[in-house]
Amino acid sequence: MRSMSEAVRRTLERPLASYQLVLGTSALLLGIGLVMVLSASSIFALVNYGSSFSIVIRQLIFAVIGVTGAVIASRMPLPLMRRLIRPALLVSVALIGATFIPGVGITVNGNRNWLPLFGGFQLQPSEFAKLALVLWIADLYARRQKYLGTPRYVLTPMVPVAGSVAMLVVLQHDLGTAVVIFAVIVGMLWIAGLPRRHMGGILAVLFVGLVVAVANSPHRVARMLNFTNPQADPDSAGFQAIHGMMALARGGFWGVGLGGSRQKWGSLPEAHTDFILAVIGEELGLLGTLVVLALFIVLGFAGIRIAMRTRDPFVRYGAAGITIWLLIQAVINIGMVLGMLPVIGIPLPLISYGGSSLLVTLVSLGVLLNFATTEPGAKRALAAGRTSRKRAAAPAPARVRVAGRR
Repeated sequence: MRSMSEAVRRTLERPLASYQLVLGTSALLLGIGLVMVLSASSIFALVNYGSSFSIVIRQLIFAVIGVTGAVIASRMPLPLMRRLIRPALLVSVALIGATFIPGVGITVNGNRNWLPLFGGFQLQPSEFAKLALVLWIADLYARRQKYLGTPRYVLTPMVPVAGSVAMLVVLQHDLGTAVVIFAVIVGMLWIAGLPRRHMGGILAVLFVGLVVAVANSPHRVARMLNFTNPQADPDSAGFQAIHGMMALARGGFWGVGLGGSRQKWGSLPEAHTDFILAVIGEELGLLGTLVVLALFIVLGFAGIRIAMRTRDPFVRYGAAGITIWLLIQAVINIGMVLGMLPVIGIPLPLISYGGSSLLVTLVSLGVLLNFATTEPGAKRALAAGRTSRKRAAAPAPARVRVAGRR
């Protein structure tokens, strides 16, 4: 046991430890996600689109675009990234506003948060706003690092701007995304050192706002009231939660095998999106579910480690914000599937089907990889690794035989 802990300690002392943790866990989660989207969506895709592969092909297209964006983000100079943050936030807010234009915005499941693209694809601007908002807050706090001991500099203009973005999302009737944004706001305020009494006031306002948002929707009220006892309304508000737990129960420890889910045959709504973890639990069992949870824990550890080890305040706040966002979203999704939280429609990062969510998540992880290179010795080790790979790939010089010699 001591030798194992010593090996782990030595591994974490390497300059690229955080970089490799983020890269490895992201790749594994993406791979699991693509396989499970294929499995969970195969029946739905066959019935609705005529091919079992149509949905996973769409997801794969966004994965390729997202990985490309992640590579670009991981190598982008931080000064350039900081210059692009404000325009990116303005564009994402403008796109959210465009969803309210009649004939432009698309309503899906009661949420008016989509814009049409070519080839039948759709774009969800609020996903892009999450990343832009996190980086904008990080840039703001980095510029005000010396003044964050004063609550006024912590709260303004961060809370008005971020709160306005979140309220636009609420007006789209997308309560799930709004909850994630509000959670990121609270997390960033806490990291910036906002005093407890101010934090208490923020939390009180958010709680009242959440109650009002829920009270204005009978469907949300029903889900809030029934999430602790979904059997009270098994045919409506509790239907999805019940079938999600049935899938988990059927899977047991080892699962019924990849592709063997029964719930994905139409019993479980959103089997390949918000409730894909239930299909993972049914097909891969508790073991597969725990693997997914462990990967998110490792990813969260790596993100926190990057934030704690860097000397750059922008990197510190940015890494912390991205980590809070991804972990909060994962925790809420997992809580929904386990029946511990109300169902509010939040995808599981890198796992659930959803092009906009996958693309933005991959780019955000590329940004996190960029941040990881600011750790002591990381850039030097990364450059050395690239140089050695180039030398290994280069052809060996040909031997020239001199005439007349043997």
